[in-house]
Amino acid sequence: MTDDAAYALVKEVVKEHKEFSDEDIIARMMVPLCLETVRCLEDGIVATPAEADMALIYGIGFPPFRGGALRYIDAMGVAEFVKLAEGLADELGPLYAPTDKLRQMAQNNEQFYSSDQSATQA
Repeated sequence: MTDDAAYALVKEVVKEHKEFSDEDIIARMMVPLCLETVRCLEDGIVATPAEADMALIYGIGFPPFRGGALRYIDAMGVAEFVKLAEGLADELGPLYAPTDKLRQMAQNNEQFYSSDQSATQA
């Protein structure tokens, strides 16, 4: 169901009409959240990836089946996540730009969690 009043409200700021897939919408919402979580880990606000992920699950209701933002990045692959973020940054701005350390992790084929599921520090 659409609301004509909503369309009228944003009409002046809409550049073009564009259709988004479910995956596009998820990416546009997840990438900034994931990057902020990466920054929290890099800046020492949280000590481990597991601590950050648990805070998201219990604190803001992040979907537990995804395991948290850093586990989400690992599941996608750090290099693939960086590629996605860089593409969105080109289109949407610096909020979507990966950190230098995350780019380095991608180049070195590193991840936040080791293959035995224990958390490693970034």
